[in-house]
Amino acid sequence: MARMPLTDRRRQLTEAAIRAMTRDGVSRTTTRSIAAEAGVSLSVFHYCFDSKQALLESVIETITAHYVTLVKAAIVPRPTLRETIRAGFQAYWDHVAASPGAHMLTYELTQYALRRPEFGHLARKQYESYCDTYTELLEELRRITPFELSVPVSVLARYLAAMTDGVTLSFLVLGDDEAAAEILDMVTDHVAGLVVQVN
Repeated sequence: MARMPLTDRRRQLTEAAIRAMTRDGVSRTTTRSIAAEAGVSLSVFHYCFDSKQALLESVIETITAHYVTLVKAAIVPRPTLRETIRAGFQAYWDHVAASPGAHMLTYELTQYALRRPEFGHLARKQYESYCDTYTELLEELRRITPFELSVPVSVLARYLAAMTDGVTLSFLVLGDDEAAAEILDMVTDHVAGLVVQVN
């Protein structure tokens, strides 16, 4: 087996875990099946991750990073601030539509963590990371199109995390893409309405 830097090997195993968990479910995915998915030995897995907690943290961070990269790329100045905001939401939604299994996995990871006291902090960390992500994206938006809000960025970030979480779960259950788009349009209008000053 070719030697690979630890960071790259962890990334390889994390992506393999996402594929295995998306296909088989969190509770049925074992370290052995993840190693097999990645084409490495079990000893390599344990060298890279010293606990299941570390692996699950990496999975959550990686799924989030996938769509954050897309949203950041979409946040470029457009004719209006509303259009810029909507483009960011659309980039997120394109990821949901293209990778519903990965997003379903995030909900399964939450439930898995909440039902196990030793992993409960992972669910909290997962949702805190969503808020941190929206804070980062809002600050990026304010950097390219300076504006002031009528509410603190931290409050708006929590609101957006809750709204997109809800609309994503609704889509996964109902499969209604048109309804999801209508909700995202409404959320976009709400966010744009919170802008009190454009510098």
